[in-house]
Amino acid sequence: MKPAWARLLFSLSLLLFLARCANADSLKITSNPSGATVEIDGVVVGTTPYEMKVPGGYLHKPSTVFGTRLGHSMVLRVRKEGYATKEIVMTDGPMPWLAVNGAHRGDYWLLKTNHFDVALEQVSKSLTGAVVATVAENARIEMRPELPVDVVVQKSKPAVVLLKRPDGQGTGFFITETGVIATNAHVARGEQTLVAVLPTGQQAEAKVIYIDAEMDIALVKVEGAGFQSLPLADLATVRQGQTVVAIGNPGAGIPFSVTKGIVSAVGRLADSSRGTWIQTDAAINPGNSGGPLLNTYGEVVGINTAKIVGKDVQNIGFALSSTDLIEVLHRFYPAVSPVNPPAPQAPEGNGTLIVSSDPDGAELYVDGKFVGNVPATLKLCAGPHTIQLKSPGHTEWERSVEVLKDNQLNLKAQLAAAK
Repeated sequence: MKPAWARLLFSLSLLLFLARCANADSLKITSNPSGATVEIDGVVVGTTPYEMKVPGGYLHKPSTVFGTRLGHSMVLRVRKEGYATKEIVMTDGPMPWLAVNGAHRGDYWLLKTNHFDVALEQVSKSLTGAVVATVAENARIEMRPELPVDVVVQKSKPAVVLLKRPDGQGTGFFITETGVIATNAHVARGEQTLVAVLPTGQQAEAKVIYIDAEMDIALVKVEGAGFQSLPLADLATVRQGQTVVAIGNPGAGIPFSVTKGIVSAVGRLADSSRGTWIQTDAAINPGNSGGPLLNTYGEVVGINTAKIVGKDVQNIGFALSSTDLIEVLHRFYPAVSPVNPPAPQAPEGNGTLIVSSDPDGAELYVDGKFVGNVPATLKLCAGPHTIQLKSPGHTEWERSVEVLKDNQLNLKAQLAAAK
């Protein structure tokens, strides 16, 4: 015969087991339309409508130290072909788990509800309008003036929005006139709607349409039309050292703040498996996430995403390149229109300019625009042009030339050593 203490322990264990079974709850996941794939924490568990049993402690605060508790957060992803994927944080927490004597037993999370009903948005109905972008295959020499920073801000700021969520805020920007907004995934994750605040103070509901958590890109949608949008420019247009402008909503600062810097570097990050990053010294702070990094033509070259914080670190921020955003957008907008469609050939025609230098390799600028290194052969529209050559350790060289229709002009520059 078992000793009394063993029988008591067995009885207590049985009672706890029965109590847990009695307190079990059903977790339901449904969608409209149904038949969508259900992922929980990255694992496919079934299709909607989906139901599973969960311990009562997953929905209610544990009443004893023996209660079942949820020891981690849970993320739900619902996806269906032709519809925008929805991602929802299923839990609240972490919350401290305390014993009756006040001792801290750890942390726990609670499911927000026992029924998640997800309305899926048809991509064709949500992601409307036209995205304006310059992509690599359309790259060409652009003879256009750079804009002063204040003009870039004046032209671009109306397309930037403050995105509010219950636990914080971020930034986004319109990419279509029909209200599609690009931002970071970490600004939108766990929410089905955000509050979009325009620079005018106008507020609107922004539905979360698409999230790519791995790439940290999200698309949200405000109903309406006639919104000012920003054009995109991919990495083919980005040069180390060029001026860039960030517009965003730092939590500790005034909304729609502007900072200026340069492109410090372009490349991959060691701790990031996806994406190409633009490093900049333009100030980027919490709340700037999802905002545009602009070149001096008012085009978005990156999405401001992160900064390095440390005692010995200053002015190192990162923007996810617009090339990565363009790749995501190609899924929904197969044809991306160029920022500057090729203009009809001017009546006066084109001429050829051949430029060389001594020493070789100098940077070549035509009408203030960097076009490559010499030696170079260029097709330019007939008319006057300003040619500049820059080479480290040498004095800058500049000439004004007249390019004639169907003619060839040769320039050979002797670069003097800098004193």
